[in-house]
Amino acid sequence: MSSALTDLCRYPIVQAPMAGGASCPQLAAAVSDAGGLGFLAAGYKTADGMYQEVKQIRGLTGQPFGVNLFMPQPNTADPAAVGVYRQQLAGEAAWYETPLGDPDSGRDDGYEAKLAILLDDPVPVVSFTFGCPTRDVLDSFAKAGTFTVVTVTTPEEAQAAQWAGADAVCVQGIEAGGHQGTHRDDPAADGSGIGLLSLIGLVRETVQLPVIAAGGLMRGGQIAAVLAGGASAAQLGTAFLVCPESGANVLHKQAMTNPLFVRTELTRAFSGRPARGLVNRFMREHGPYAPAAYPQVHHLTSSLRKAAAKAGDPQGMALWAGQGHRMARELPAGQLVEVLAAELDSARAALALGGA
Repeated sequence: MSSALTDLCRYPIVQAPMAGGASCPQLAAAVSDAGGLGFLAAGYKTADGMYQEVKQIRGLTGQPFGVNLFMPQPNTADPAAVGVYRQQLAGEAAWYETPLGDPDSGRDDGYEAKLAILLDDPVPVVSFTFGCPTRDVLDSFAKAGTFTVVTVTTPEEAQAAQWAGADAVCVQGIEAGGHQGTHRDDPAADGSGIGLLSLIGLVRETVQLPVIAAGGLMRGGQIAAVLAGGASAAQLGTAFLVCPESGANVLHKQAMTNPLFVRTELTRAFSGRPARGLVNRFMREHGPYAPAAYPQVHHLTSSLRKAAAKAGDPQGMALWAGQGHRMARELPAGQLVEVLAAELDSARAALALGGA
């Protein structure tokens, strides 16, 4: 691991920032206390909501932690396409007895206000998803003593992050659950993402930044593999989603290992941006017709997803999950960190013996 990352956590294990409630202060604090690096997800929260969670985690742990921000999105959505999708979802609104959301609820996710808070009262790590901040922003965090990470899905995005002054990149393979963190949402590129191990190699040959590897990782042996491939640390989301400290809905947690849900796919059905989740009724019926319109579609379907959860219906929820979801273990977060670290040590020992 790079020395800056080593200073942040005892083990090269990062808990992914999962927006939507899973990455709450209790989960992040438990991971950090156990020697990993816990993360809060500021996406979809107000600036004050993020501030309150930062205060809360500071009361739960004295260890380093991170906060993830969503980059503001360009207005590239076709209003007509969003209108057609709204009509298609009318039956869902009637079924769940809830009105559809306002697609024009905002595109910047309170970015500037969140920046101001995190620069005024710095946290150890800030990461960015759906784009790369300007050099001025990253320089400001550097002056504040904050370690910065930019999520990337291609070598070109990694190069942009290096040019802008990021301290590290989170390399996200196509296997990852939840949203693909592409810097530009190009419908023509749907399904063309790169697998994690190949992407680590490509990024390592393109930039000199430390790499945090993300995408379908569930076991210590897989962490050993990405470290051997050139990563400095591994980021796991789905593995921590089912922990008791996770704020994910219980239906979401149960679905990870429910034999009813056999596979994952990338879909625009829930948010208008490609995101990997368990294939359910909503995804099958609406995925083929969802427009490339983020966050408009996210706002549009928000009330439907909440109503489905309230009704106890996982078939109408966004069940984000990585490709390794069937390997999820319902362990306390701190214990999971320790198990992963022990598996990592065993895998490294086996590799050393094999090479002897």
